[in-house]
Amino acid sequence: MYLIGMDDTDNLESRGTGHMARQVAATLEADHVILGVTRHQLLVDPRVPYTKRNSCAAIVLDVEDLDPKALADRVRVLMLADYHTGSDPGLCVAQCVTVAITEFGRRAQRELVTQEEARTLAADHGMILYGLGGNEGGVIGALAAVGLVASGDDGRYVMVGRVRELAGLHPISALLAAGVDSVQTIDGEPVTQGLVQTDKLRPARRGGKPVAIVARDGEHWTPLKLD
Repeated sequence: MYLIGMDDTDNLESRGTGHMARQVAATLEADHVILGVTRHQLLVDPRVPYTKRNSCAAIVLDVEDLDPKALADRVRVLMLADYHTGSDPGLCVAQCVTVAITEFGRRAQRELVTQEEARTLAADHGMILYGLGGNEGGVIGALAAVGLVASGDDGRYVMVGRVRELAGLHPISALLAAGVDSVQTIDGEPVTQGLVQTDKLRPARRGGKPVAIVARDGEHWTPLKLD
């Protein structure tokens, strides 16, 4: 499994990092199995320069034998082809992610961290980390994204299987067929029957899998959008 993290690819007029991550994933899908694209929330604080909501994105690839440098260079070309003036994009590519990288991601969610920390940590752990423009502040979120998605229990899927094709009310079986691993309540109770409102369904990443967390809403279930 290879992980790609990216952050700060947008400006006030452009679409967000999640959109770019989905575009990159769609291109890579021609040659690799994409397990999903996830969104991860970072610290929201006046001292942190961010465009909209300070989220980063990760792409999960199911690949056994791949040159990480070649993958990183390919993604870098794709990102630079859609570079937006005023953005400070960062890119990270990794295969083996240590606890230290995940902890860096957790820290980036609750406190200020620096580019120097991100670059030093990436170098110490042999990870590819590129700044692609501006002040290159996106290297922080790119590294954090890789650490958080590797934890298996953070963020939500903005692309997985055919989930984005769903709309309206559908039975649980349709969600499972589209790529959701399971459906459950916020308390962890399995949901196996009933209809789910699937407009803008964004499964949470839990246990390394896409899990639709839902709440009862009258005669059907409504999905919750969790970080």
